[in-house]
Amino acid sequence: MNAPETAPPRHDFAVVGSTDIYTGKVMAVRRDEVRMPAGGTAVREIMEHPGAVAIAALDADDRLVMIYQYRHALGRRLWEMPAGLLDAAGEDPVETARRELAEEVGLAAQEWSTLIDVAPSPGFSDESVRVYLATGLTDVGRPDLGADDEEADLEIHRIPLADAMAMAMDGTLVNASCVAGVLAVHAVRTGAARTRPADAPWQDRPTRFAARKAQQG
Repeated sequence: MNAPETAPPRHDFAVVGSTDIYTGKVMAVRRDEVRMPAGGTAVREIMEHPGAVAIAALDADDRLVMIYQYRHALGRRLWEMPAGLLDAAGEDPVETARRELAEEVGLAAQEWSTLIDVAPSPGFSDESVRVYLATGLTDVGRPDLGADDEEADLEIHRIPLADAMAMAMDGTLVNASCVAGVLAVHAVRTGAARTRPADAPWQDRPTRFAARKAQQG
């Protein structure tokens, strides 16, 4: 199925001024002044993000490998898929996904494909998450983590796809890439959709934060 045809862009939304507000370890914030269609300008505050990958690891029994871990921004533990930031300079996203799958849940996968790309908050952030489908799972052992590492507290579970779907629909799952990934896996398994190659083009992969960090050395 192709996307509906759209009209050519009528306005460029050019940035006429930009000011850095904050630069941290995993994100930065800038203020852009953007030209609006009527001729005036509007201020848009943008959070720059390194980008991330998540992994829908599906075993031979149609169970998704899920983690239950603490997220400080919400102040509670959430159900999520194994995931990680694209914070290793020059690393291919699928290699980041392989590494995160091993580090977080101690698994390797024989088959990798692109499942879905998610922009969780495009109104104020350039964050984009690529969710991979990983199958043909084997146990490789999880590395030892220090007691002060947040990931040392996470739980690992294998949840039947049907149960994960129910969790997405009843509000038990709230992580955006996790919810989207569960629904996408269901669509693939029922034949309603197909995956893309693991190296499929990623139009919205963030680059600005990585460039900023590279300039800082």
